[in-house]
Amino acid sequence: MALRTYGACVLCQRASIVRMMCTGMSAAAHPQSQVDFLKGEVHRKHPGVTNLKALQLPVELQTAARSIILSAQVNRMTGRIQALTNFLWSRKRAIDDFTLRQKAVSLEKQLWEKAMENSGDVDLQVLQDRIRKKVLSELRRNTYHWTPLKYDEELGVVYMAARLAGGFAAVRRAINEIKKRDPSFAPQSLLDFGSGLGTVVWASHSCWGDTLKEMVCVDSSGPMNILAERLLKGDDEAAEPHIKQVYFRQFLPVSPKVQFDVVVAAFTLSELPNAKEREEAVFTLWRKTSSYLVLVENGTKEGHQILMEARDTLLKKQEKTVHDTRPASVFAPCPHELMCPKLATESTTPCNFHQRYQPLPLPGHNELQTEKFSYLILTRTESPQAETEGVDWARLIGPVQRRKRHVHCRMCCPDGQLQHLVVTARKHSRDVYRCARNSDWGDQLPVIQKIEDDAQTDSE
Repeated sequence: MALRTYGACVLCQRASIVRMMCTGMSAAAHPQSQVDFLKGEVHRKHPGVTNLKALQLPVELQTAARSIILSAQVNRMTGRIQALTNFLWSRKRAIDDFTLRQKAVSLEKQLWEKAMENSGDVDLQVLQDRIRKKVLSELRRNTYHWTPLKYDEELGVVYMAARLAGGFAAVRRAINEIKKRDPSFAPQSLLDFGSGLGTVVWASHSCWGDTLKEMVCVDSSGPMNILAERLLKGDDEAAEPHIKQVYFRQFLPVSPKVQFDVVVAAFTLSELPNAKEREEAVFTLWRKTSSYLVLVENGTKEGHQILMEARDTLLKKQEKTVHDTRPASVFAPCPHELMCPKLATESTTPCNFHQRYQPLPLPGHNELQTEKFSYLILTRTESPQAETEGVDWARLIGPVQRRKRHVHCRMCCPDGQLQHLVVTARKHSRDVYRCARNSDWGDQLPVIQKIEDDAQTDSE
């Protein structure tokens, strides 16, 4: 308890310092030029740049996927791809029973009040039956009807055509945050929960290569596991898998003491039916995590809120039995562990990021596409980026607007506030200005003490 109190005090002091940094102070002497946050890198490759150029699937994966899709000869493939894409993008969390009951009671009360105002001599039993039918009708019409997705082989092939390239792009971009900011990290084991087509294995292998000695894919769908294995073997049953040491399971390893260097759940938490199951899954995945836990969801309000729900679970709650006492800390994208400012205000946009990618070479899929996703990385280790004294890193949460001699940056700052900062060489030093011009949405930007007062709270 004493340690937590001391940590809270330190966090408060840090937040007050960062608030001065983001909202500004006089900077006659340009202290930025005295701080070596570049670490010897050129401005276009400064330590906060984690974005990637347009991504393409590994050749082996692309060839195998195309072979499987074309040989499947699925009827109305183009229409089904679009329908599945729209369905997955618009997917929401299932409404829980308590919320549904509250909604029903509130609606019933409103209908009774309205009926009493206009009623004359009516049979109360008839009126009650009418109101109940009206309540049920309204709930059916206005409540999202969540249903589990069950993949057979044909739907798995449609999913492959619709989501393989985009899912790969999102995961590869998310784990690049670890690769860039913790370059000495060389994971040997990986757990992919809700592995589907094995996209995480391919993305992780393209990032860390043969340092990975054990990759466990867990998915309850047998047909999806079979398709994932076919992709690894290049759609040739007799061939050796392109990536070795990949093991498929339908259930998580039972022992709580078995941990993996990296644990990933991509587009999986949104497929769980309620908040209780999501919380249990997040705790289970954290128990399995030795270094980094990576969560990826659609870049929608629902996806963002699911990730913030998981973040609160690990930062604010604790299991009864703890096997690894190292606490969770946020590695990315949040530059703080305070409440998400996007949720604190009635923001119309979620916290999401973009990654350009080349789709599978199928008819009508030739142009570069953009994957919009949200992600969260938690760690048991301290971020190496914290070593530069006097420097904190804000996250760019929108497009960087480059103008003549100034740059507009919308950022989430380490004090937990959204800021719109206008960066200039005169006010913020040549180094910070050039870093801003070479940064983009999703990158980090150095925020240094005593910058001039030119920040304003972002109202978006």
